[in-house]
Amino acid sequence: MWDKAVGFGVEIPFVEHLGFELNQFADGHSEITYTARAEHLNSFSVTHGGAIMTLMDVSMATAARSKVPDMGVVTIEMKTSFMQPAIGPLVAKGELMHRTATMAFTQSTVFDAAGRKCAHATGTFKFVKRLPTGAKSSNPINISTD
Repeated sequence: MWDKAVGFGVEIPFVEHLGFELNQFADGHSEITYTARAEHLNSFSVTHGGAIMTLMDVSMATAARSKVPDMGVVTIEMKTSFMQPAIGPLVAKGELMHRTATMAFTQSTVFDAAGRKCAHATGTFKFVKRLPTGAKSSNPINISTD
């Protein structure tokens, strides 16, 4: 059994603000649930596309990290398709499709409560060294590979 703290691995204030809950983190797969609050909606009263993109980005990153949880990842590229409005409780299912020593190739789909696909993304991530738990960096991001 995995510890939920291992999934995200570090404090991510934006993820905490959105209220994402990590439910699966194993074997190249992740599952994150999310229910948008009023401040996360767009002018059509549906979940804002930026929140959905963040949900898929995080689900792909955790899927990639599930094979190497001691490493971090940074997003290199992400392509998103929105298929229909995302209303109510959502679930993102991330999958690691292929990895090399330094890169992860992933995908994620967001489903609504009725199981309809609302959005899909593919993403490429670079594996990076993680700081020790609780450590803060003066550098905004450490992408050194040495």
